Amino acid sequence: MKKTHKVRNTIIIVVAILLVTGVSAALMAYWKATYRYTGFEKVRIYIPSGATAAAVRDTLEKNLGDFGREVYNAWSWQKGQSEKAYGSYVISPGDRVITVSRNLLYGRQHPLNITFNNVRTLDQLAEKVAARFTFTSEDFMRACDSILPEQGYGTPELYPAAFAPDTYQLYWTAGAGEVVEKLAASGREFWNEERRAKAHALGLSPQEVATLASIVEEETNQADEQPLVARLYLNRLAQGIKLQADPTVKFAVGDFTLRRITGKHTAVQSPYNTYQVQGLPPGPIRIAEKKTLDAVLDAPVHDYIYMCARPDTSGHHAFAKTYQEHLDNAAAYHRYLNARNIK
Repeated sequence: MKKTHKVRNTIIIVVAILLVTGVSAALMAYWKATYRYTGFEKVRIYIPSGATAAAVRDTLEKNLGDFGREVYNAWSWQKGQSEKAYGSYVISPGDRVITVSRNLLYGRQHPLNITFNNVRTLDQLAEKVAARFTFTSEDFMRACDSILPEQGYGTPELYPAAFAPDTYQLYWTAGAGEVVEKLAASGREFWNEERRAKAHALGLSPQEVATLASIVEEETNQADEQPLVARLYLNRLAQGIKLQADPTVKFAVGDFTLRRITGKHTAVQSPYNTYQVQGLPPGPIRIAEKKTLDAVLDAPVHDYIYMCARPDTSGHHAFAKTYQEHLDNAAAYHRYLNARNIK
């Protein structure tokens, strides 16, 4: 009888220990799962395609320390596969282990904010964009070749007209084609029925508006002056006068740092040199801002057909209706350049 009582007590003790141990383990697991990231700033991590479980662990621990180790443990416990973790994720102060691990498990990425401005060439855009994703600039260019001609941009010279500087949200895992589509979609949205009607009234296609806007934007960065410059070039186009736009010469020469355009520059043979060719060049000389496109579409009517930089540092221009007025303005500007030994 005593032996039976002793066995029963032993069983009770063992069960109690197991229960306590189980409860403790459960509490510990719960604590770890709800353990919050205590960093002061957001952290973005990148897990490449095909990363091994060890590589995932190393990435988490390197960027998040002890919290990252617990995330990895929870992710592994949930039978996470490394290919499912492929992507880019943001961990914010206060995020829980269980939340982050499930984001990795189900590929719940956080999009990148891709902003580009002050981009002249398509090559520059390709390099800038590719630097944020897993594809190359060559992939981006091939995607342009595949997608843009069907959207009305029939030649590579017109491709820059498909895009507009802005901020775009895209996943790090996006392919080159997806990115080109996203950027081009913004351009299509810009060209609504109202803007297309304005372009038609000017006798221009959207691609030609983008080309003219690119010249305007290179000619002046003064927002209040851009509509005036746009109308000046529209006047020249309407009258059959060559644009003679210095920025197109810089583009043709391949040197936007030129401060003084001389005869040797304007003599360069290029379809982009508007001192030599009639009308617009074959495509934009930069990727124009949406506001500059609107400056062309809403250009106020005036009679100016000549412009020259003012002899000061204002960045503005002196406008003229007659050639003699223009010669006087040009002479003043040349004296300004000569006095400062600007060649």
